[in-house]
Amino acid sequence: MVYVIFFIVSFLASIVGAICGIGGGVIIKPLLDSLGILDVKTISFLSGCTVLAMSTYSFVVSKLKKESLVDMRIGTPLAIGAAVGGILGKSLFQVLVKSFDQNYVGAIQAACLLLVTLGTLIYTINKEKVKTKHVTNIAVCFLVGGILGILSSFLGIGGGPINLVVLFYFFSMPTKTAAQNSLYIILFSQITSLGNSIITATIPDFSGFLLVLMAGGGILGGFCGRLINKKIDSRKVDLLFMGLMVIIIGINIYNMCRFLA
Repeated sequence: MVYVIFFIVSFLASIVGAICGIGGGVIIKPLLDSLGILDVKTISFLSGCTVLAMSTYSFVVSKLKKESLVDMRIGTPLAIGAAVGGILGKSLFQVLVKSFDQNYVGAIQAACLLLVTLGTLIYTINKEKVKTKHVTNIAVCFLVGGILGILSSFLGIGGGPINLVVLFYFFSMPTKTAAQNSLYIILFSQITSLGNSIITATIPDFSGFLLVLMAGGGILGGFCGRLINKKIDSRKVDLLFMGLMVIIIGINIYNMCRFLA
């Protein structure tokens, strides 16, 4: 039954993640935390691997089918910055895990994700009123990517909603273009995060079958999400995104209370 739950969560989260460009980890991490089946460290790792599988599939397929909307001039320095940030975020997470009780670390993650999600929702609701930027400077792109990588790796969410807000505001990207660029950034940050875990021997103990099942759910969800994304307009993507943010806010409030109880 546990395996079925983890597969379904990974699959459904990755469908929405592929449609909206948030990777799915922003749903997987808090939702599995709320169930209390595995510890915070293990869920963070499994969530990151699932997001990596989904984002790799989505990016490779879009490239092969020549459907990619990734702006390589901006996306690549963002992604490289995210890769560096991914290492820093993972290291910060490991420091907290070694220094504090895992429930306390889980509460910190839930609080940070709550703030990020709430800020994202407020921005998305009001984004038509916000004057956006057109950043092209490579150094600034690298710095912005670094911050995104730190947050995504530390929170164990892959990339999450903050990627979209940054791409909307700093680069004036339309919704579907931002979604693909977000997955490109997530791909780089999660590859380095995984590599850092392997090199530092900080991979938690878990069933290998569970990892395969979740990664499979991520890839299958990415496949379904790509099909749906082609058939709906940007307005519907925005509505799905905002509804999802409301649900995630509720889950994170619950998780904070549970971890601190």
